[in-house]
Amino acid sequence: MNTLIKNGFVLRDGRLQKLDVYIEGSVIKRIGANLAVKADKEVDAQSLAVLPGFVDMHCHLREPGFEYKEDIDSGTRAALQGGFTSVACMPNTSPAVDNTAVLKYVIDRAAETDNCKVYPIAAVTKGQQGKEITEMGKLLEAGAVAFSDDGRPVADSNTMRLALEYASGFDALVISHCEDLSLAAGGVVNEGFNATVVGLRGITRAAEETMVAREIILAEALGCRVHIAHVSTAESVELVRAAKARGVKVTCETCPHYFSATDDEILSFNANAKINPPLRLQSDVDAIIAGLKDGTIDVIATDHAPHHSDEKNKEFDLAPNGTSGFETAFSVGYTYLVDAGHLELAELVDLMSRNPARILRVEGGEIAEGAVADITIADLDSDYVVDSSRFVSKGKNSVFNGWKLKGVIKNVFVNGKEKEIRL
Repeated sequence: MNTLIKNGFVLRDGRLQKLDVYIEGSVIKRIGANLAVKADKEVDAQSLAVLPGFVDMHCHLREPGFEYKEDIDSGTRAALQGGFTSVACMPNTSPAVDNTAVLKYVIDRAAETDNCKVYPIAAVTKGQQGKEITEMGKLLEAGAVAFSDDGRPVADSNTMRLALEYASGFDALVISHCEDLSLAAGGVVNEGFNATVVGLRGITRAAEETMVAREIILAEALGCRVHIAHVSTAESVELVRAAKARGVKVTCETCPHYFSATDDEILSFNANAKINPPLRLQSDVDAIIAGLKDGTIDVIATDHAPHHSDEKNKEFDLAPNGTSGFETAFSVGYTYLVDAGHLELAELVDLMSRNPARILRVEGGEIAEGAVADITIADLDSDYVVDSSRFVSKGKNSVFNGWKLKGVIKNVFVNGKEKEIRL
């Protein structure tokens, strides 16, 4: 099918330009003003922003093993709802994605659902136990785009060193969940005043920062690349900033909740605000925004972590960590970064599309003639109040439930095919 997207404001060369986009099959064939072409289908994008499809390099689709929380079909439909045309899913499933059989299962299930593109991330260690490194070469050949034990750290420093060396032989990316479990010591919220007020055990920020420092030191010593997941503290931002200035091959990501929410959210004992790493202070939020502005932080990822409502609807201490992130990520970014005056729209899109595609080395991230037709169309002027009960995701656990946000996804195209989303 050939499609003409007309009358939209297309993000090109860092600014919105009123242009038409003609898609032939899965490829963008022409971009120009008032294109005179015949198409099987026309989409009127009058007054809407036509953007590169978003790429989420850190999410949890839960399948296999935890389909009651989310499955690949529900998760990828939720991703489309948020404007994501590609997602990279973490391996902490049951069984873990630590061998080619499970990896191929994820790929085949994603192809069967035919929603957005799914790029599996394989485990660094077998069973994510932090002991024996997986067969990275075979996993890469089978379709893995990176390696991570996300959900738990590779605690042993020598194992991490060996994993980075092994991965570098394939020029593969290792994504580190930076958490020193001995320092976290069973904590559930950020250590500080609010933790004391509510009587919940705190997690020192050093639990994250010491591991960020370790990965930077190892990457610098070995001359290999490493990616730091879900950065949440001011000191972590500064560690990455200084490392980049020295030429260390480090990249990093943060998540929408770390530049928009603080640990004030725990004062009501709302278990949807129980996240790992935990929500921090306003000073950390400010530092995260500064890191996004100056390029220290490369990517905004969702860390989409859906849970069944019965799991979250219990005492804060006993509830699992995580917030459902696909369906609010862009609007949180637009509201708290662009509309708030911190970033330009093009910078937000780079953080959510071009940069993660570049780091993962997957297609997407631009609207250009000859590029794959992964496109998201958004209404930047409309606002809405988040009602997580209406999420397409099985995970209704959103820290943003009840928040007023700006920026609504209207259309999503994957490989030139328009996908159904709920308006």
